[in-house]
Amino acid sequence: MDDVFRALADPGRRRLLDSLNARNGQTLGELCGQLDMARQSVSKHLAVLEAAQLVVTSRRGREKLHFLNAAPINAVADRWISRYDRARAQALADLTTALEIPVTSTDFVYVSYVATTPDKLFKALVEPEFTRRYWGVALESEWTVGAPLTWIEGDTRIDHPDQRVIAYEPPRRLAYTWHTFTPEWAASTGMGEEFRAQAADEPRSTVTFDIEDADGIVKLTVTHSGFPADSIVRDTCSQGWPHLLSSLKTLLETGRVLAPA
Repeated sequence: MDDVFRALADPGRRRLLDSLNARNGQTLGELCGQLDMARQSVSKHLAVLEAAQLVVTSRRGREKLHFLNAAPINAVADRWISRYDRARAQALADLTTALEIPVTSTDFVYVSYVATTPDKLFKALVEPEFTRRYWGVALESEWTVGAPLTWIEGDTRIDHPDQRVIAYEPPRRLAYTWHTFTPEWAASTGMGEEFRAQAADEPRSTVTFDIEDADGIVKLTVTHSGFPADSIVRDTCSQGWPHLLSSLKTLLETGRVLAPA
């Protein structure tokens, strides 16, 4: 947590976060152009932000893309906002909100560190006895690449030919297409027909889970991609993922789950 506060103390690093908040997934060169800062200075600032896990990266061919990561901000908020009244913590709350505002035509990337093993974490992502506890969803599939994937939320089953497994490499990588926005799903979740119709008009998105060893704990990177500009699905998912992944972490580390958001 000290690393987060140190990283945020520098105005240049805050400008970098502002730039990524305005347009996520930028290369080093793009960030330099946006901020009129020397390449060496931007590289040093990014190294500090990455060390504090406020920025995470991914590769696209030979390019290195930089993304905001809201997990450290959520950890700060969980610790401090519960201890102080909102008036005293308003600046921190505003920062949390800013870092989670959806950006145009970019992936949602979230990193969490979980005190468990890669095998246990992978099982928690696919086995219904786990997913029902922290998510309220069960996933049914043969779990081979290209296999159909059925979502079950309560009494509602969601099947569609385009719901498929994209990657299945236990215990390191899992990817699948997002569920179909059916009228039955809208009725069961209370989202309403207007939201369902707008969401159904968007291209189908994909979620990818990457699992890595990290000094005796597990690093989980969730990348939800394929959103159009001004996506309402991204807006909804980016608000839901932090709580969902915090609940997964709590379940694996303590055996309990968080209350619904």
